[in-house]
Amino acid sequence: MSGAQGIGRRELLAGAAGVAAGATLVGLTPAQAVPVAAGITKFGLSAQRTARVLVTGDAGTGTRTQWAVADAARAFHAREPFSLALGLGDNIYESGPNSGDDAEFATKFENPNTGLDFPWAMVLGNHDTSSVIGGDGGWLLRGNHEVEYHANSPRWWMPSRYYSIRVPEERPVVEFFVLDLNPLAAYLPPLFTPYWAVDGEFMNAQRAWLDRAIAESPAPWKIACTHHPYLNNGPHGDAGNYEGLPIEPLNGVHVKRFFEDHVVGKCHFILSGHDHSLQVLEPTAAAKGTRQLVSGAAAKTVGAEPRTPTGAGTPALYENYHQLGFMVMDLTPDAVDLRVVTVDPATGAGAEVFGRRLA
Repeated sequence: MSGAQGIGRRELLAGAAGVAAGATLVGLTPAQAVPVAAGITKFGLSAQRTARVLVTGDAGTGTRTQWAVADAARAFHAREPFSLALGLGDNIYESGPNSGDDAEFATKFENPNTGLDFPWAMVLGNHDTSSVIGGDGGWLLRGNHEVEYHANSPRWWMPSRYYSIRVPEERPVVEFFVLDLNPLAAYLPPLFTPYWAVDGEFMNAQRAWLDRAIAESPAPWKIACTHHPYLNNGPHGDAGNYEGLPIEPLNGVHVKRFFEDHVVGKCHFILSGHDHSLQVLEPTAAAKGTRQLVSGAAAKTVGAEPRTPTGAGTPALYENYHQLGFMVMDLTPDAVDLRVVTVDPATGAGAEVFGRRLA
């Protein structure tokens, strides 16, 4: 494996040329995924018209806390089996993988999730695409290594940087639209790389794909999956006010515009990580009925004493900033039920602390 090697200038230029030539897969469903490697058999999706989904984010530390949350998920899965999981970004801390077979995929994904043998639909986060400082989002091309890893793992689903997944594939009860908003949210904006620009080829193609995919979806439930949230009462704040910064584009103003132009009022839910918390927020007037959920406490928390939120204080059905945990969504053609499970980091024991029918 080449996990100890950095991305060199030659690899960067070659990858950039491939992207410019359209070599990178975009907007693909799992059925159109990159070919899997020899000996790899992907876990399949259930054919039932119900889905139980593990919603987890910001997990990829390889630390005891990640293992504790996975222990609780394993215990839950033994009682009530999951159909699939959503990994809402920051999959490989602190800066992302160095290759498509980096050893960190084993230590920070495969090993902790042993026994959770179902598809994991993965989202790219800012810590997956870092350059100078972990989380800066300044090396967007690094995220392609996580797409490459789709070929190497039975669990890991990332056939493209953005894609959709229907459950089940025929007559779906839900369609998840997995988005890559890192070009809009990077702390080191891609000023000199037009392909990744706010109005560049990558984002414009993603916008066109998403509009078409939502419009054509036959699923009764449509859910956008991102790393960066639209609404967030935690320290990272709402899109357009990230980190409380008054400076564009670092405040996420382009993320806000993307959500408002292409997601809110069109999807029933936005599922995000980024903030290391568990939040079930109420839809706002600006959200046009779309509900934001934040599940980013799979390995880290904000802390026992939450910092002053930079968000606007969106009304919430549930908020937790000091406990590890995950969410569970149960979907049928007629209803969406949500549970929040908090986890004891010492024992890996999970406790259901919130449950509500949301739709």
